[in-house]
Amino acid sequence: MASKIGKRRRRSPVGGRTGRSRPRPTQARTEPNRGIGEPAAYVPWTAPYVSVIVPVMNEKRTLARVLREASAVHPSTEVIVVANGSTDGSLKIARDSGARVLVFDRPLGHDVGRAIGAREAQGQILLFIDADMVIPASALRDFVHAVASGTDVALNDYSGPTRREAVHSVVLAKHALNALLERPDLEGASMTAVPHAISRRALETIGSAPLAVPPLAHTMAIHSKLAVRRVRHVDVGQLNPLRVKRERHNSLEPLIVGDHLEAIQWLVRQTDERGGRADGTRKRWMVR
Repeated sequence: MASKIGKRRRRSPVGGRTGRSRPRPTQARTEPNRGIGEPAAYVPWTAPYVSVIVPVMNEKRTLARVLREASAVHPSTEVIVVANGSTDGSLKIARDSGARVLVFDRPLGHDVGRAIGAREAQGQILLFIDADMVIPASALRDFVHAVASGTDVALNDYSGPTRREAVHSVVLAKHALNALLERPDLEGASMTAVPHAISRRALETIGSAPLAVPPLAHTMAIHSKLAVRRVRHVDVGQLNPLRVKRERHNSLEPLIVGDHLEAIQWLVRQTDERGGRADGTRKRWMVR
């Protein structure tokens, strides 16, 4: 799942400061045949094509490898690290990698980190990954290529484990939300799970703030008739197995289910009390 178990999301970031300045409008390049006394030529700065957004909180074990794969996704890529509440040296690793680093002194939760990174991104395609899952650039490129080819929201084709007697409530919530949105073809695929990518058009349609509540952003994208589809299966369940101790003491399951209820509430407000569904021939007035 995209949200980390034990990392509580805060909707309002505090104490933010930019750890790496924005690129200058131009940068100098020395021409090999320039004569003495001639001015150096300047190459105009151009915006990156892909922005890879990586929220980070104490992920030094995997961070360097994650950032290396992220930077190899496309020749024109900016990697944005949203470091929040890190105390284990992750911040230094991020800065040493050459990524653009946004620093917050308190934990924000990975969902809020995504929203902040998206707000600052300059690319035409935004790719969201987590810092504790090393996914090869070759797999990440499929999401970038999908958006470049016209998809607005390219989802991880991961529906969670369903062939068991007791299905996790988050898995059920994702399937139920897609059914309510009349997109059963998506099964349990959702913006809750990384990796996923969105177009600049999707960002401008949804806005960055709703990305802090992934099911809400997912609902807004589909309701807005954006092109949303499953792209590639990345088994994040295996890459980020459930941490039993953390789940026992500080489970995020209620929060994620609540996110889905918030998304449903938003949908109802856009339509009617039945989410746009007909009431059939039911004569309610007979019993009122």
